[in-house]
Amino acid sequence: MAELSTLARPYARAAFEYARDSKQLSQWAEQLATVAAVASDKDLEAALNDPSLTAEQQAKMLSDVCGDALDAQARNFISVLAANKRLALLPQIYTLFAQYKANQEKTVDVEVVSAFDLAGEARDKLAAVLGKKLEREVEVRTTTDSNLLGGVLIRAGDLVIDGSIRGRLNKLSAAMNS
Repeated sequence: MAELSTLARPYARAAFEYARDSKQLSQWAEQLATVAAVASDKDLEAALNDPSLTAEQQAKMLSDVCGDALDAQARNFISVLAANKRLALLPQIYTLFAQYKANQEKTVDVEVVSAFDLAGEARDKLAAVLGKKLEREVEVRTTTDSNLLGGVLIRAGDLVIDGSIRGRLNKLSAAMNS
């Protein structure tokens, strides 16, 4: 996976810088999300990897499937990727682009897993505290996991805060066994 990210990084950076400079970050994020989802389809992926198709044909096929969701600049970006045989990198390019966009906008998506549903007030308070700690605007997404005994598990990018009772019990058990 690291190799795909390494290959995707210059394309994601170029797309991000173009979108930022032309003040079209949201539009490009939507277009890249669309084209990455389409390129991830197994049937289309097989067609895009067909060696009998030229790069132009592959780019046209992908652009045609996406239809009006892509503007001329995004279609040109797809043509460049096809010419360099990098269409398979579209999901990684979108992921990196989204990270660059979040860093630019100082936002972060946070997943909160709890044993029970969090009330709106508790979720808002948690978002405020996390926003202050992470120095970013926080978008909280909550899920429930009945396997947790209590507490919460928070994931924000590569940061994981395990405040669950199960996590605390596992830490206690590890400490007692060592």
